[in-house]
Amino acid sequence: MPAGTLYRGREGMWSWVAHRVTGVLIFFFLFVHVLDTSLVRVSPEAYDNVVATYKNPVVNLMEYGLVAAILFHALNGLRVIAVDFWSKGPRYQRQMLWAVVGVWVVLMAGAFYPVLQHTLRELFGS
Repeated sequence: MPAGTLYRGREGMWSWVAHRVTGVLIFFFLFVHVLDTSLVRVSPEAYDNVVATYKNPVVNLMEYGLVAAILFHALNGLRVIAVDFWSKGPRYQRQMLWAVVGVWVVLMAGAFYPVLQHTLRELFGS
């Protein structure tokens, strides 16, 4: 394989893209979170109104997406550290990516009910 093409078109490239996308999504969540939290100092009533709009199934699904983004970003970040600082990291980067995906799927399955229980109860009853 020519130098500089380790990731080109393969799993590593897609993990690179996913790492950047999840990082941007997390950044925008933090930006919105700081803005809506700062409302409490300006107008507690406005803050209460904004928080009340968050209590719906669509936002709850977005919260699950946020958990997914943070978890993938964290796990893939550990993989990137291993690839960069472990001498055998580049050789095993593909296997480490599939391990990250496997752990991510298991943890996301475990987070499904705890994160979405409010929406599930609202849609399907207690």
